[in-house]
Amino acid sequence: MAFMSILTAKDLCKSYGSGESMVKAIDHVSLSVESGEFVAVVGSSGSGKSTLLNMLGGLDTPTSGEVTVSGSDIFKMDDEKRTIFRRRNIGFVFQNYNLVPVLNVYENIVLPIELDGTKVDEGYVRTMIKTLGLEKKVTAMPNQLSGGQQQRTAIGRAIVKNPDILLCDEPTGALDYNTSKEILKLIEDVNKKYGNTIVMVTHNDAIKNMADRVITLRDGTIRKNYLNENKIPASELEW
Repeated sequence: MAFMSILTAKDLCKSYGSGESMVKAIDHVSLSVESGEFVAVVGSSGSGKSTLLNMLGGLDTPTSGEVTVSGSDIFKMDDEKRTIFRRRNIGFVFQNYNLVPVLNVYENIVLPIELDGTKVDEGYVRTMIKTLGLEKKVTAMPNQLSGGQQQRTAIGRAIVKNPDILLCDEPTGALDYNTSKEILKLIEDVNKKYGNTIVMVTHNDAIKNMADRVITLRDGTIRKNYLNENKIPASELEW
């Protein structure tokens, strides 16, 4: 595959406290992610995975360093501009879904479009909903859905504006084995069908096998960063 960089982090640091009580959650991390690439960020609990992902997506501010998305340094933007840029260019999928409880499936999915004040492409959204396997659930509320259906809705919301980058934080952490594999295959299909760049954080060592590249974090630093030469389809993962 021919890639070109779409996401870069340069000398990224995030610390809490000061002096002897300072905790370095992320310690001088630099990385580059290529357009269309599927990258897995792995490491044990407390290694800094989620903190790194939140800074790559502009949800959290680094103590120092920079993050560039599609050529734009997101931390040189003010809060309002960064929020708009994030909504238009970055999709997020979280472990706990984060759906709006008073909105149905369709309304949750199109929320980013409506927040942006743009017109909903009904044909595109309906096709995407069918791809997600939610065509019979469009009017269901989040509390009427299974965990897998809620995560599918969250993925739909994340990709509805066809963002350049999809950031996934433990997207299968709250799901059972079979549902986890279905969600991973769906994310894999999204990568192939829409060409979105995907960065997925996971503590599940087996999931890294479906990625193009693997980054291993420990104590807030990158210990390994390598191309996965033996990539396995999500449907064939076992753990």
